Amino acid sequence: MTPHPPPEAGTAAPLAGLRVLDLATLFAGPLAATMLGDFGADVIKVEHPTRPDPARGHGPAKNGVGLWWKLLGRNKRTITLDLSTPGGRAVLLRLAAGADVVVENFRPGTLEKWDLGWPQLSAANPRLVLARVTAFGQFGPYASRPGFGTLAEALSGFAAITGEPDGPPTLPPFGLADSIAGLATAYAVMTALAARERAGAGQVVDMAIIEPILTVLGPQPLWYDQLGHVQPRTGNRTGNNAPRNTYRTSDGTWVAVSTSAQSVAERVLRLVGRPELIDEPWFATGAGRAAHADVLDEAVGGWIARHTRTEVLAAFDKAEAAIAPVQDVRDVMADPQYRALGTLTTLQDPELGRLRMQNVLFRLSATPGSIRWAGRPHGADTDAVLTELGLTPKELAALRAEGAL
Repeated sequence: MTPHPPPEAGTAAPLAGLRVLDLATLFAGPLAATMLGDFGADVIKVEHPTRPDPARGHGPAKNGVGLWWKLLGRNKRTITLDLSTPGGRAVLLRLAAGADVVVENFRPGTLEKWDLGWPQLSAANPRLVLARVTAFGQFGPYASRPGFGTLAEALSGFAAITGEPDGPPTLPPFGLADSIAGLATAYAVMTALAARERAGAGQVVDMAIIEPILTVLGPQPLWYDQLGHVQPRTGNRTGNNAPRNTYRTSDGTWVAVSTSAQSVAERVLRLVGRPELIDEPWFATGAGRAAHADVLDEAVGGWIARHTRTEVLAAFDKAEAAIAPVQDVRDVMADPQYRALGTLTTLQDPELGRLRMQNVLFRLSATPGSIRWAGRPHGADTDAVLTELGLTPKELAALRAEGAL
């Protein structure tokens, strides 16, 4: 299969004809809209006229242009609209009347304060799907609190199990909870759209950022419910199998080893010259091996420490044992597997020229997604989109005078 094949001439993208209004800011909601845009949806990014999405200013910039926005804002047309003004509200309802999805992440009650809640939006378009993405959900004791993904990483239990046993709880240095929630929201939207095809009516998606990260943490609630077990911090180790850790090579680089399968664990111990450990009664189960992680880490880590990374990777490959180098972004950009998959792609941007970024999330053999453009300037498409909506130059001027655009 060709990695990320370009769409054939005349082949519609799978979400072509779907219109999405992205009213959200920062990461979870906007990422969901990005995922839809990558596969052909017409995504209209709606930003405040004077307070654009803060994601435009997150992280490093080049020539004053935020680079994160180039990724998050790709495949979106950008307009400005102050939803708190009468004119902005009226335009949003007209846009919603012709849209399929609205994604928003205001605090609960904000859209309602502007008379843009579900009753008004669904009245304008009964087939609309409204995706509401907030830190804590639309109801409950925390619903009105301000919140970000970092709080979800703490509240969900993720931080409590991350880090070394004698160290503090550890937060990820990137938007983990937001990203998981963004992917989950895209899935939720597609589920609601599928239901619409049968029922004929739209509905509300209530996505709390604290929930998807709890899902990916696995059976912790079940373990606690049934056994009273609270998973501790174990660093790179796990209670499910061993050896499982990062190990330093003789040339100062690092590799990661995993032995989730019994057969792989046996291959690793034969490779490092410690086959006698395989005959130990405790070696027969993942939990037994995990209980003897010190012995196994010493055996595997000692062998790896005597060899270069190239030698280690080659030996593990020959032994059909699971290993990967610990790569930073420089290695990722040159990695042959990512290159073969087309995971990173190159495009031309009017502001910054040649850009390399992650490609669309998955490959479809018949109707592939594509990146048509990187994130556009604030409000770049306001006149074009609203003219398509039927607004005249006089109406646009009046809206600007009101401060709605």
